[in-house]
Amino acid sequence: MNTLEASIRSTKTKGELNTLRSQGNVPAVVYGGEDKNQNISVSKKTLINLLERDNFLSNIIKLKIDGKDQNVLPRDVKFDILSDEPTHVDFLRIVKGGKVILQIPVKFINSDKSPGLKRGGVLNIVRRKVELKCPTENIPNELIVDLDGVDIGQSFKISAIKLPENVHPTIQGRDFVVATLAAPTVIKEPEKPAEAAEGAEATGEEGATQATEGAEGDGKAPPADAAKSEKKDDAKKGDDKKSQPEKK
Repeated sequence: MNTLEASIRSTKTKGELNTLRSQGNVPAVVYGGEDKNQNISVSKKTLINLLERDNFLSNIIKLKIDGKDQNVLPRDVKFDILSDEPTHVDFLRIVKGGKVILQIPVKFINSDKSPGLKRGGVLNIVRRKVELKCPTENIPNELIVDLDGVDIGQSFKISAIKLPENVHPTIQGRDFVVATLAAPTVIKEPEKPAEAAEGAEATGEEGATQATEGAEGDGKAPPADAAKSEKKDDAKKGDDKKSQPEKK
């Protein structure tokens, strides 16, 4: 449980609040239960460190208000538009027997032990957070989904996630899906063996050579049959000249 030092403040005007902020503090209020609302201030630096951690709004914090401990739950944080620094925080008192509605994050573990992910499957996360109704004394930090042994085609529903006692999802009446393990969207073709690839290259080179030779033949020399036909014509012409009588 995180601890945050706090001091009671008596600021009433905007000028006093701005002075408080300029001194490195953030105004806050604690409410809930039978006690009256309590105006406090906390260190801006410490608050920013807590905000940078996951699940700030769903983790119980121990406030030390002038030496007295009070368990609270952050409910709302306001930020400056320009600097994005916190300017105000609301804290809810944790009262035994009370219930709160929170967005609890989902955490996936043992992804390296999932055969589906090893084969290229894709984890589709439908809900990164699940809204739960929790007793104030039994608020889970996160919901665990174990991927050990999970294969392609399997899905994770809320009924498969173990919830703490008296903790229930706000969505009732249906077993909604939290995540699925789907098949890969791109299927890689198997690589061709080296011998087959070389054979394909050789066939391609031979075909290219034949095509080149054919193209050159059309442009430079007549076909072989045409050449023989021309020789026969020349020989016949010669025989015709011999058979004619000489003129006196």
